[in-house]
Amino acid sequence: MGLDVSLLQALDSIGVVVFAVTGALAASRKELDLVGFVFLAAITGVGGGTLRDVILGETPVFWIREPQPVILCALSGVAVFFVAPFVEYRYQALLWADAIGISGYCVMGASRALDAGASPVSAVVMGVMTASFGGIIRDVIAGEPSVLLRKEIYVTATLVGATLFVLADRSGMPFWPAAFLGGFAAFGVRAGALRFGWTLPTYRSRPGREFPPR
Repeated sequence: MGLDVSLLQALDSIGVVVFAVTGALAASRKELDLVGFVFLAAITGVGGGTLRDVILGETPVFWIREPQPVILCALSGVAVFFVAPFVEYRYQALLWADAIGISGYCVMGASRALDAGASPVSAVVMGVMTASFGGIIRDVIAGEPSVLLRKEIYVTATLVGATLFVLADRSGMPFWPAAFLGGFAAFGVRAGALRFGWTLPTYRSRPGREFPPR
C-alpha cells in the first residue's frame, strides 16, 4: 500500500508538471515576462487538483498541505522561459503536452472520487472536471480559444478515459491496469483528434418560425 501511495503521489506530481508546462507554453505565445510564465504555470498546474479537492472536501487543498506542487510549477515555468525560444512549434507542443496531462488527470480525479466514497457516475464527472479545469483557466487567462470551444474532441477524451477506468475498477480490475486502460484510452482519443481532426456532430442552427399574423 505504501508503494501504491508513493506511485500515486509521483503520478500526481508528473501531472502537475505537465500541466504547468502547458501554462508556461501559453505564456510564451503571449510573450510574457518570467513572472507571467511562473504564474500561468502554477495556476494551470494546480487548477484541476484544487477544484477536485474543494469539491471532495479535502481541505486545505493539496498544494497548501504540501508546497512541492507549487515549487514544481515554478521550476517548470522558469525552465520553459529559457527553453521556449528554441522550440519552433510551441503551440503543437502545448497541445500534445496537454493531451498527456488530461489523460493522467482524468484517471486521478476519478480515482480520488472513488476513494472518497463517490458513486461511479460522480467519479466520472470528477475525472472530467479535474482533467479539464486547468486547461480552461489557462486559456481564459492567456486569451486563447477555450478548450471547450474547439471543434476537435477534447472533453470527450477525458470522459472516455474516466469512464473506462471507473468501469474497470468497479469490475474488480487491479488499480494500475485500470488506470493505464483509462489513461491510454483518453490519450488515444485526444491524439486521434489532434492528428486526424476527429470531431463529434455539432448543432446547426436553423431559422426560427415566424408567428402567423393575428
